[in-house]
Amino acid sequence: MKFLDHLEEWLIAFLMGAATIITFVAVLHRYVSGFAIPGLQDWLISLNTSWAQELTIYMFVWMAKFGAAYGVRTGIHVGVDVLINKLNTPWRNKFIVFGLLAGALFTGVIGTLGLNFVRELSSTSSTSEVLELPMWMVYSAIPLGSYLMCFRFLQVTWSFIKTGELPKHDPSHVEGLENEDLTGSRV
Repeated sequence: MKFLDHLEEWLIAFLMGAATIITFVAVLHRYVSGFAIPGLQDWLISLNTSWAQELTIYMFVWMAKFGAAYGVRTGIHVGVDVLINKLNTPWRNKFIVFGLLAGALFTGVIGTLGLNFVRELSSTSSTSEVLELPMWMVYSAIPLGSYLMCFRFLQVTWSFIKTGELPKHDPSHVEGLENEDLTGSRV
């Protein structure tokens, strides 16, 4: 399942790019429609871009849910491990596995509760205010993001049990770029 390795990055990049374009077009529309250009101004004013703000808000909510799963997978998700790291190795490892499994259980429960909520919502006529999207579509971010986060917790747990290593985020590392020293030779 190689495609799952970078699923979050692709989803977040798509949503962020689309939200940026939508916001840019809406702002451009707002300012250009203020110019008194016969014909063009009337046409621009007839276009309705009031939906842009609502859509970008929903897109950022989805980004946050998938961003949390990305954080678990890459080791940048918030965790308090000061006391855990002071324990001797066998106890430390047990607490880390417990914490990871607790995270998986919590996100699995939230995903299931979210799925039940979305199922109930799908049988109603509830829609968003401007876009008139069915609200079950908007709230689907909860079960999808939570289940993906649960899956990532289980992945990290399995990897930790096998290797004893947790994912570590290196902010100076850019995937796909190799280090080169000043002479041009690869390091």
